[in-house]
Amino acid sequence: MKSLFTKTTIAIAATFAVAAISLPMSDAYAASVRVKCEKQVNRSKVSVDGRGLAAGSYKAHVISGDNDATSDALSGAGEIEFDFDSDAGNIAAGATEIDSTFIQGGKVIGQIIDSKGHTVTQATALCRAK
Repeated sequence: MKSLFTKTTIAIAATFAVAAISLPMSDAYAASVRVKCEKQVNRSKVSVDGRGLAAGSYKAHVISGDNDATSDALSGAGEIEFDFDSDAGNIAAGATEIDSTFIQGGKVIGQIIDSKGHTVTQATALCRAK
């Protein structure tokens, strides 16, 4: 009888230990986004960096005033970076094209969108003026 009780207690304790260890791990990998932007007289530049992302396909969506733009999808996990720019050289290097007057009111909202169209995370940035 003592042996069955001991085995049951150990099994229950092990189950709770695994559950307790697993819960904090999921919080440690919560998705977040960092948005940076810069407005020059003849240029707008926005960077949207997603972190803590589960494996999948994502797009970035940026909004400033009445302007908005969406990147092409990128697949990955962990960290995925998206660039938006009005500079021809950066567009040729892979940045999503935006107009030089894209940034309105000195701020930009950046969102990470999953393959189902859901906003995973978003943040607002005040843009640096040059």
